[in-house]
Amino acid sequence: MISAPRLSVVMPVHNGMPFIGESVASIVAQSFGDFELVLGDDGSDDGTSETLTDWARCDPRIRIVRRDRKSGLAASANWVVSMSRAPIVAIAHADDVSHPDRFDRQIALLDAYPDVAAIGTLAQGIDASGRRVHPPSYWGLVPRSPFAPFSHSSIMMRRASFDLAGGYRAEAEYWEDLDLYWRLLRAGRILVIPQALASYRYSAVSDRSRVAAAKVEDSLEIMYGAAALVRDGRDVDALMYRARTVRVAPGRIRPKIFIARCWTDIWSKRRPKVMWRLLQRGDLRFDLASLAALAFVACATLTPRGAGLIVRSIMHARNFVARRALGDRPFVEWQPRQEDRRVAPFVAATSVEPAELPALGRC
Repeated sequence: MISAPRLSVVMPVHNGMPFIGESVASIVAQSFGDFELVLGDDGSDDGTSETLTDWARCDPRIRIVRRDRKSGLAASANWVVSMSRAPIVAIAHADDVSHPDRFDRQIALLDAYPDVAAIGTLAQGIDASGRRVHPPSYWGLVPRSPFAPFSHSSIMMRRASFDLAGGYRAEAEYWEDLDLYWRLLRAGRILVIPQALASYRYSAVSDRSRVAAAKVEDSLEIMYGAAALVRDGRDVDALMYRARTVRVAPGRIRPKIFIARCWTDIWSKRRPKVMWRLLQRGDLRFDLASLAALAFVACATLTPRGAGLIVRSIMHARNFVARRALGDRPFVEWQPRQEDRRVAPFVAATSVEPAELPALGRC
C-alpha cells in the first residue's frame, strides 16, 4: 500500500482552458514535494480532460477523478476534498497560480502552531495574459473585518478542521470559501502570511462570469447579511438555514454589490454592464452608499482603465501605511470580529432569534 503524502492539493475544475496548464505547472514546481495533486474534472468538455490526462502521465503525484456533469462550486470542492488522502489540504484553482515556496511556507507554520486550523497568504490579481493588475492587499491585514484578506486559492487547512466545520455549503455558492473560513474558526486560528504567494486571475472564464447575474447578486446579498452578523460576533447558521429553506421573491439589494460585480471587468479592461442592473435592482436611497455605487459604476462604465487606476492608487497608499504597521512579521492572525477574542469562535453565546436576522426579502 502506498503511504499517504503529507499534503493533498485539490483542484476542482470545470472547463479550465486555457489556464489549467499554467496552474498545474505552478503546483508541480513547488519547492515542497511531498504532496498529491487531486484534479477533479467536473464534467469538462473544452479540452480540459485531455490536458489533465497529459499532466498525469508526466508526474506520478497527479491523480484525476472525474464526473460526467458539472455539480456546482461547493459540491465539486467537497467532492475533491473527499478524495484526498493527506491530513493537510491545500486549495488550488484552475486559473490561478501558486508561488514556488507557497506550500513550504504554509507547512512550516502548521507544524509550528498546532492550534492553527488554516493558513492563507496574500495574493495579487493578474489578467488573462498573466500581467499583474491588482496589488496584494496589505491593508486588509490591519483592520478587523469579516472579509478574508487572502484568496481562496491560497488557503491550506487541516483536514480534521475542514471536516469539523462541515465543508462547503451550497447555500453560500459564490462565497462558499468565506463561509467556510468563519466555521473553520471554531476549530482553531487562521493565520495569514503577509507576502503574495499566490496569483488569482481576472478573466471572462471565471465561474462568476458564466452564470446568470441575478443568481450571483442574490447570493452576494446573503453574504453581506451574514458578514454583518459575523462582525458583531453572532452565529450565521440560522440565516443560512433560512437561505436554504425559504424561497424569497427577488427584490432590491445593496448597491455595493454592483461595485463588486465590476471588478473582473475592470481588471480585464472591459466595460462593466451593470449600470442598468444597479438602477433596476439596487436599493438606491439618498445616502452615501448609493451615491458611491452610482459614481463608481458610472466611472467604470465610461473608462474601465481610469476606474482601475483610481482603485490601484488608493490601494498603494493604504498598503504603504499597512506595511509600515506590519513590519517584518512572519504572519498575521485574521480576526473577523470587532471585539477581542481568545482562540476562535465568532459564535455567540446565545442563539440568534429570527427577528434579529437580516431580511432575506431584499435578495
